[in-house]
Formats: sequence, structure tokens, C-alpha cells
Amino acid sequence: MADHHLAQVNIALPAAPMDSAELAGFVAALEPVNAAADAAPGFVWRLQTEDGDATAVRGFGDDRIIVNMSVWESVEALADYVYRDPEHVAVLRRRREWFPKMAEAHTVLWWVPAGHRPTVAEAEERLALLRANGPSPAAFTFREPFPAPDGAQVSADDDWMCPA
Repeated sequence: MADHHLAQVNIALPAAPMDSAELAGFVAALEPVNAAADAAPGFVWRLQTEDGDATAVRGFGDDRIIVNMSVWESVEALADYVYRDPEHVAVLRRRREWFPKMAEAHTVLWWVPAGHRPTVAEAEERLALLRANGPSPAAFTFREPFPAPDGAQVSADDDWMCPA
């Protein structure tokens, strides 16, 4: 068993209120996408409220921003879900309908000790670190991943890497 797991956070600013007709397709996709994540190989944990998602979680200095945070066994496991799971890919393809492109980095990855559940404050710090300094072992991206502190290597297989 690895000593470290991969934490990720991505944030988005919805184009309309969560209960609006404009976001109905996104809201309808939340439950199946979250269920697919929960069942994905390498999934460890995700931030959620008693509603089963994290759309009510606030942070990042703007009450309109929604937060998606999870922990995975590896970069490869997360990337496989993000870029190959049909439920998730369908939402990715439509994201510009619901969320305008953010000017700054909106996703960050970092290693945590196995068993650790990151907080929103921790995620805010990591995203700020990425925005200020670019990718580093403390805060990185799919495009420029770093190995875990316990020496687990990141695969060189470019098939899963971010297509953006």
C-alpha cells in the first residue's frame, strides 16, 4: 500500500445559479458522475455534504464558486476516470455551456499522506501556490505531474494526459 495518495481540487464559477434552467443539465449529471467516481478503480474519497455532492461547499473567496475535491490512489487512476469515464467525459464536453473559462488555474493536484482528507483551506493554499509559482512537487497539474514523496513514479503513458 502506498504511503501517499493524490488529492485534487477543481473549481468553477457557474454561468447561472445552480437551480436555474441553464444549469439543469449539469445538476442532472451530478449524481451519475459522482456514482461513477465512487466506483472508479483507485478512488479513495470525495468532498460531499449530506446532499451527496459538494455544490453547497464554499471557498476560494467567492460564494458563487463550486468546489470539487477528491483523493485517488494515483495520478493515473484519477486521469483514467477524468478522461475515459463516459459519464465524466460527457460532462467535460459540455462544461463551457455551464461554466465560463476561468482566467487563472482552476485545478491543482498534490500528494497527501494516505488516510488524510484535505480541507477546502488546504486546497485554497495549493491552488494559490500553483498560481503563484507554477507546477512544483507541492502543487502540480496533469500536464506536469510530480512523483509521490514515497517514490511512486508517475506513468510516462501520454494516453491519459490532459488533451487541453
